[in-house]
Amino acid sequence: MQSSRLKSSRKKSGRLAALALIVAFAVLSQGTKVGAQQTTNQPTPAQSSAPQPSAPSPAVAPASPQTVQNASPAAGRSIAVGLRELSPWSMFMSASLLVQAIMCSLIFASLVTWTISIAKFFELFIAKRRVATALALTDKARTLSDVLKELAGDKGIMRTFVATAINEARLSADIDNEAGIKERVASSFAELTRSEARRIHFGMGALATIGATAPFVGLFGTVWGIMNSFIGISKLQTTNLAVVAPGIAEALLATAIGLFAAIPAVIIYNHFSRVTRGYLELVGRAAGATTRQLSRDLDRMRAGPMRRAAE
Repeated sequence: MQSSRLKSSRKKSGRLAALALIVAFAVLSQGTKVGAQQTTNQPTPAQSSAPQPSAPSPAVAPASPQTVQNASPAAGRSIAVGLRELSPWSMFMSASLLVQAIMCSLIFASLVTWTISIAKFFELFIAKRRVATALALTDKARTLSDVLKELAGDKGIMRTFVATAINEARLSADIDNEAGIKERVASSFAELTRSEARRIHFGMGALATIGATAPFVGLFGTVWGIMNSFIGISKLQTTNLAVVAPGIAEALLATAIGLFAAIPAVIIYNHFSRVTRGYLELVGRAAGATTRQLSRDLDRMRAGPMRRAAE
């Protein structure tokens, strides 16, 4: 009885073990199928590295070599034209009417400066030479009449001094007052000296005016040009340097021309001021030499009758 029970329990346990093996085999076989499917669905390394197809984009036609070759000279020509447009003449032509008028006036002022400088150079050179020569002749002459004969063809201030002194002595021949004669002659010489100073300073005022006002006139043109440039920027609504640079360059050209006119005017004015002072000193020496010669002539005129009376 007990043996039969043991056999039946062994059969049950055998059946259960067989059933468990069948279930385990079924589970293992199902897991193997799922793993194989996942393996086949995953991309291979070559496939993952390959670029994925994207959405089609509109085709762009590549530029032909002929087009590139034709575009390069055109770009070069545009750059060259831009460089030529910044020349002084092109900037002057593209400037506004007011700025052009200012530039023309400054150029005219520069021409006036150089014309006056050349004229004053020759005028002062000839005048100083005449006075120096007349002074040398006056020192060697014995009377004013001899000096006047020596200076017969001279047109300088020295001959005017001598002629004035001789004329005053002749008009006062019946007046026995040497002090009065010398005083009247000194008064005439002072008027002649002032007249000569005004004559020799002619044109110096223009140099001073040009030197003082030309920079400010050019600055006014610059301010006006820059103002127009900013107006152009506001209209175009861009701050690109290619748009701003031409207008600013045109404006600065007015200041450059103003300085070109003012600097030589100031230098030339200072130079001729020194030369004019030197010439006026020579004129003062000429007046003093003529006065001394007149005094000697008056002494001789007074000594003649006294010598004849003594004889």
